[in-house]
Amino acid sequence: MTSAHSKEDFETFMSQLKETNATLAFYSDFNKIGKNVDDIAISLNMLNFLLGKENLRKAVEALWKRDPQVFDVMDILIATRKKDKKKFFDENGDFRLVHSLFQSIDGVMEFLEGTGLAAVFQNSKIKDLVDYVFGVETGLDTNARKNRSGEITESLVASILSKAGIKYHTQVSSYNFSKVSEALGKDQKVFDFVIHTPVKTYLIEVNFYSGGGSKLNEVARSYTEVGPKVNNIEGYEFVWVTDGIGWNAARNKLEEAFYTIPKIYNLTSLKDFITTIKQETQS
Repeated sequence: MTSAHSKEDFETFMSQLKETNATLAFYSDFNKIGKNVDDIAISLNMLNFLLGKENLRKAVEALWKRDPQVFDVMDILIATRKKDKKKFFDENGDFRLVHSLFQSIDGVMEFLEGTGLAAVFQNSKIKDLVDYVFGVETGLDTNARKNRSGEITESLVASILSKAGIKYHTQVSSYNFSKVSEALGKDQKVFDFVIHTPVKTYLIEVNFYSGGGSKLNEVARSYTEVGPKVNNIEGYEFVWVTDGIGWNAARNKLEEAFYTIPKIYNLTSLKDFITTIKQETQS
C-alpha cells in the first residue's frame, strides 16, 4: 500500500504544531457565568442578611422563618452544585450529601460552622455574596475550557474558510450520505464541516490538543479506520484538521494516521487544502 505522505512530510507537520489555540475569550465564558449568578441572585441577596451578624444562629433562624428556600443555593458557596451530589464524612462516621444540610436550621449551622463560612460571615470577610459567587463561578468555569478548545478551533477553521470564500456546512451527520453511512457501519459520525465541490464532497473533522492523554491515541486510531472507509467511496474524501503540541505525546499513533490519510492538515498547512478547494471550484 502506498503511503499517503513521506517521513519528511510528517516531520514538517510535527514542527508546525502550535502550543495553544486559546483566544482571550477561551479563559472565561462571562455570559454563562453571569447567567448562573443571575439565576440565584435573589436568594444570594437575601443570604447577605447573614453577613456581619455576631449571633449567626439567630440570623439564620430569622431568615429561615422568612423563607427557608433561600438556603437551597448554599452549595455554590463552597464551589459545588446540588447536581454534583457532593458528600462529606460527618462526626458520626456517616457519609451524607452536602445539600441535605439545607433542610433544617441545625443543618445550615452545621454547614456554616463545618466549612468555616461561619467565621467568614461573622468577620465580614465577604461584603456581598452575589459578587463572591461571581468569583466562584469564574473559577468553576475553568472546567469547561477543554470543551471550549474544540469550539474555538472549529470557529477558527470556519473563519479561515469564510475569508477564503469557501462555502461549507457544519455538524452534518454521516446518515445524510447513504453510501458513507453504509460504509461506516457502527462508526457513524457527525462531521464538523462538509464542503461540496464539483469534484468531491469533503467530510472534515477538526480538533486541537494542547496536552496529551489516552484520548489522542483513540482519536488517531478511529480516524485511521474511518478515513479509508470514506475514501473508498467514489466522490467522497475524509479530511482531518488537527493541531496542538499534545500530539508530541501520541506521536506514533498520529504518524500511523498521517501515512494512511492523504488529506490531513494542521492550522499552518490548511492553506494547501483551501488551494485544492478553490481549484476544484473554479475548474
